[in-house]
Amino acid sequence: MKKQHLYLFLALTVALALALSFGSCRKETPDDDGTPPFEDTTEVGTPDGYTLVWEDRFDGAALNLADWNIEVNGEGGGNNELQYYRAENVSIGRDPSGAKSCLILTARKESYGGKPATSGRVNTQGKRAFTFGRIDASIWLPKTANGLWPAFWTMGNDYREVGWPRCGELDILEMGHSSGFNGRQDRLLNGACHWGPGWPNASYARDYVSPVGIQDGFHLFTLLWDDRRVATYLDYDKNPDAQPYFEMDIASKDDDWSPGNYFQKDFFILFNLAVGGNFPGIRDINGITALAAGDAHMYIDYVAVYRKNE
Repeated sequence: MKKQHLYLFLALTVALALALSFGSCRKETPDDDGTPPFEDTTEVGTPDGYTLVWEDRFDGAALNLADWNIEVNGEGGGNNELQYYRAENVSIGRDPSGAKSCLILTARKESYGGKPATSGRVNTQGKRAFTFGRIDASIWLPKTANGLWPAFWTMGNDYREVGWPRCGELDILEMGHSSGFNGRQDRLLNGACHWGPGWPNASYARDYVSPVGIQDGFHLFTLLWDDRRVATYLDYDKNPDAQPYFEMDIASKDDDWSPGNYFQKDFFILFNLAVGGNFPGIRDINGITALAAGDAHMYIDYVAVYRKNE
């Protein structure tokens, strides 16, 4: 073989070996140990009229603890909840279809720390907090019937300094209320606000019954928030002309009970999957039929915060 032909043959051989090696290293499917790929092909465009401030697409190997706190406690959330929140119940993995990398909160019927169930709860307190704008989260909710209580919500970032309800609480999404036990569990949701200088707190909540079930796949839950109003929407990306399922005026600062004193400041984000308690009205683990067939999961594809352009 001529020398120049030999050099060409060797170069092609090396190039082919490198290409094969590169192809074998691409993360297109989960690793053998179950770790999801880092790449998530979910398309998340910035809404018109807004600028992206922060997002988490949960496409890493683990939850980013620079942005998130994983709660560990069995305090019952002040609502007589039955679960113990554990770090082991918070994970990153694939949704049931295998298409998306998600934050997964798992509720499980098991005895731990004096509680009959375990689950997961995370928050961005002290790490990521925001005032006004738009907050989106794409969530695949678990079957809540009966006894599960998934939530996507926010609280004032000064919670540690002033406590609750003075910090303010804005519930973007809650499901699982006992008023849905008449066959509407997969359609009944609500939004709410809680505030005030002390207990008993001021509160306003509103229920909404979706015309279709929303526990069968991903749905977008959106908060629009400025110094005048808070409003929450279901699938706002698909139905931008729809009315909010919850809204409240927060402009007033007239006295200590005025909502403007509690909802015009930095708030942090929370996701949790509670088991039982005051909201579903079930305080005995044997009444949690949603866990009768095994573990339940709440999948969060992404959360994003946007600032409205002037």
